[in-house]
Amino acid sequence: MFDYRQLKALATVIEEQSFERAAKRLFLTQSAISQRIRQLEESAGQLLLVRSQPLRLTAAGEHLQRHYHQVTLLQSELLKTLDSAHQEGFTKLTIGLNADTLATWFMDAIQPLLAQSPILLDLRVDDQDQTHLLLRQGDVQGCISASNKPLQGSNAVFLGISRYLALASPDYIQRYFANGVTAEALSLAPAVEYNEKDELQDSFIQRFYPAVDDYPRHRVPSSEAFTELIRRGFAWGMAPDLQMQTLIDRDAVREISVGQCLEVPLYWHSWNLVTETGHKLTQQLIRYCQHHLQQSSKLPI
Repeated sequence: MFDYRQLKALATVIEEQSFERAAKRLFLTQSAISQRIRQLEESAGQLLLVRSQPLRLTAAGEHLQRHYHQVTLLQSELLKTLDSAHQEGFTKLTIGLNADTLATWFMDAIQPLLAQSPILLDLRVDDQDQTHLLLRQGDVQGCISASNKPLQGSNAVFLGISRYLALASPDYIQRYFANGVTAEALSLAPAVEYNEKDELQDSFIQRFYPAVDDYPRHRVPSSEAFTELIRRGFAWGMAPDLQMQTLIDRDAVREISVGQCLEVPLYWHSWNLVTETGHKLTQQLIRYCQHHLQQSSKLPI
């Protein structure tokens, strides 16, 4: 039987990426935090935390952190069921999702759930191809991912398709693509990517313009600033149609090549835990996405 105070210390150090900040958050000394993790490693008989920058868990540490988060969620649900005094308490939901989902439809999707239930959100933003790694590591209780393969002990539910358009301002298109979108033009035209994990621009080029070897690119890790750079005429980039429709309607941005787009399927992954809050969250996401996200491909096979 593991000591859950020690498990909490391990989880908090990973969340804060600092022994010092974890100690402040748990109202302990830094040495007490270190001692609890060392005792946990002794109980497990192996290393759980790699003291590197950034701090990271070993495979055994990931299993223990996942177990801790699952037990914490179950305990929260149990307390609310057993004791009416806890009805005003909060249940913490830790969710992994990509920046575009957060910037477009996610808050609208969960608004009814937040209005009905005492929930605190802890959102972890990463690329849609990477968020399922957060689930595997035990960092989140559920995630929105482009992967349709559930991890062992979890399930994956199809939500819908996010459609990405290659967009630029009219002035930018005139400057770089006056003679059409070609491999040569794309090799000279600056693009914008969200971060080093953002492969959407590469995927677009590989699919439609495979002759392009490389191209200049900005890196802007903000969904709002990303689209603003496009609007201001300094880059082309792949952006979700849901986020850009108003700018498209105003002719502030245009597709650089009409009809050439990418469709990214999105799935909700969660652990196989039967909790009231988890069930409500899953059902709310499915219900919203069925009405607001594209449910089948519009591209020719």
